[in-house]
Order: sequence, then structure tokens, then C-alpha cells
Amino acid sequence: MTETEPVVHKGLVGVIVDTTEISRVDPASNSLLYRGYPVQELAARCSFEEVAWLLWHGGLPTPGELAALQADERAQRVLSDRLRAVVDRMPTWAHPMDVLRTAVSVMGAEDPTITDPSREASLTASVRLLAQVPAVIAYDQRRRRGDGVVPPRDDLDYSENFLHMTFGEVPDAVVVDAFRVSMVLYAEHSFNASTFTARVITSTLSDLYSAVVGAIGALKGSLHGGANEEVMVMFDEIGSAAQVPDWLDTALLDKRKIMGFGHRVYKNGDSRVPTMKAALDSLVAHFHREDLGELYTALEDAMEVRKGIRPNLDYPSGPAYHLMGFDRATFTPLFVASRLTGWTAHVMEQRAANALIRPLAAYAGPAERHL
Repeated sequence: MTETEPVVHKGLVGVIVDTTEISRVDPASNSLLYRGYPVQELAARCSFEEVAWLLWHGGLPTPGELAALQADERAQRVLSDRLRAVVDRMPTWAHPMDVLRTAVSVMGAEDPTITDPSREASLTASVRLLAQVPAVIAYDQRRRRGDGVVPPRDDLDYSENFLHMTFGEVPDAVVVDAFRVSMVLYAEHSFNASTFTARVITSTLSDLYSAVVGAIGALKGSLHGGANEEVMVMFDEIGSAAQVPDWLDTALLDKRKIMGFGHRVYKNGDSRVPTMKAALDSLVAHFHREDLGELYTALEDAMEVRKGIRPNLDYPSGPAYHLMGFDRATFTPLFVASRLTGWTAHVMEQRAANALIRPLAAYAGPAERHL
């Protein structure tokens, strides 16, 4: 009698490993829901701070709760001298994701409550990350350009301050709003690779900072967070809308992956794209970059005709961040600044009903043998 061959789900495709109350994609509407709210509605009406509160607490904040969160976040925006010194010692040729990963490790080492597993301590650490990760990203981009640090301002909201620290001024409202929209849209997406990594680490009873460091490592990969950088690499290769047909013919012949297209979860198009595309359109008009908008549309249309594949969120966010003025290598750290709200929400959810995540493997090596 032979043993039944195990069914192996490569990439855990179709495997449900746990329950979550944080987000889901509604098959009927094809909408991503944060705690039940369609993300496009949140992006239209809510600040990023409100969305962070929603993910952490399960409901939108009252005016008093929002004011308290804003005051707490704004009070923690200044990086310690120790943390800035560590960033300064990182080589400028290191990828910004490596710098950010190291910076979060330092934040954890600096936190005397790092071993406190309580929800209260986790919320405190989450707000600290919300406040300081933008400062690291902004400072790192400026030092690479040879520019001096721009201190945070406590009279600005999250998005305004992030852009102020990066560029030395608060840009026009259309830019600030497009940035806010991107932060809301990237904040959470159920058990994606980086979130699952954070939950696996948390399941071992490790600390929140370690979970976020691991998630950053997962997000660094081009099949997850790095795609928004690669979209602009691809646009540079193509050059203009007129060149799309020839470029795509060659790329498909070479079996290249067309970055920014397709999604493991969405089968009828990424529900976040229309909202981010509208934000991109506003930037294209603001900066008079109709050429970029034409290239975007030409490739999107060609992929729909040739492959029947639609864009994911990385496709409009890459050119949007480019128009805002961010360096290409900074795009994925921006993803981190947003998604850490979802990661930390999942860390707290995992801790609340924890079980060590330890899957099995089907052995396919040599049979027993002896020396």
C-alpha cells in the first residue's frame, strides 16, 4: 500500500491559513475593503492618519481621537542623533530599502519597551514608526543628493510634512493630495507576501520591529514592492507612446515580465488603479507632462489588447512618484511608509490569537542512505 501523494500548493496559492478582520477583496464589487470600507471611498474622503487609526482600531476616529493621534505622531517626528548617525554611515550606493531596514532595526534597539507584548505597547511603537519612517526616507534621499536635512514641522499634516522634509517646501495642493491618495491605497492588502512575513515572525513571539524589518525585506523584491521602480525603468526604455508597439513586441518575444501589470488576487483589474490613475492624471496636467500620460495609456491599451492583462497599483504610482520629484530608488520605501500601518495592524491581530506558523513540506530528496 502506497502513501497518498501530498498536494503541494506552490506559493501557497489558494491556501487559507487564518482569518483576518483587517481587509479583504470583495468578489462582487472587486473592491478592496479596509475594515469594510471600500478603499476608493477612503482615498476620496480621509486623511492617511484616519486610515491608520481605522486599520489599528477597527473604526474611523472621532475628532478627539484623530487630534490625539495627530499630536502623538507630530511629537515623534525628529530622529535621534544615534539613528541619524547610523543612516549617515550607510553607503550612498546602498539601496534605500537597505537603509530603511537598518533604520527600523535601530528604532527597535532604541525602544526600551521592545519586549512588551501588550497591545498598548504595540500601538505606541506603531505610531513611532508612522512618525519616523518618513523622516528616514526624506533624509536618505536628501543625503544622496548632497542636500542638508530639513527638520519636520509640527504644524503640517502627515503628507504635507513628508513632502516638506523631502523637498524643503510644501508643494502645491494637487501634489500633496496625490501623495495622500497613494498612501491610503498602499496601506493594506490582506495576506500579501510582506504582511504574511510579518505575521510569521510575530507568531514566534518576536517583537513588532523585527516583524516590520522582515516585512521590509520581503517588500524589497521586484515581484512585490519593487515593481513601481521598474515601471519607470520600463518607461525610460520605451521612450514615447509611438514606440510602445515595437517595444512590446520585442519584450513579449523575449518573454519579459511587463512590470506593473497583473495581480495574484484581482482577476478583473486592480480596484485601486482608477483612483491612483486619477491622481496621476492630475499630476500630468499640473506639470504639463502629457507625453508621460500618453505613454502610460499606450502601454496600458496595448497590454489589454495583446495579453488581456490590466495594470496593478504599481503602474500608476511609479510615474506619479516620479512627477512628485522622488528618486526612483525611493519609490519602494514610500510603499513601506504606507504599508507599515497594515503590517502593524496584522502584528497586533496575530498576537491576539497567536499560533506558531509552521507549515510542512513534501520531501523530494534521496531515500534513506548510509555512509
